[in-house]
Amino acid sequence: MESKVKELLEGKLDDLNLVVDSVTLEKENNQLYLRICLDSKDIIDIDKVVAATNIINPIMDRADLIDEKYILEVYGKSKGSESDEC
Repeated sequence: MESKVKELLEGKLDDLNLVVDSVTLEKENNQLYLRICLDSKDIIDIDKVVAATNIINPIMDRADLIDEKYILEVYGKSKGSESDEC
């Protein structure tokens, strides 16, 4: 799943100076979540996350990779922590 999503989004977030760091598909409390973590050399503020989500959402809808209903979560990689994890 991660490689397919990264391929679909390749180059689409360049104008925002963002790249896809990781993609996970997880089920929690009977709800499916597609989580896309973004990375950048710059700080990722909420405006960039919203702009990225507005780009990612229609691409994922058109690709129709997931048969079930899911919630799309897009967020920025944590900066300044020891591990810089998503």
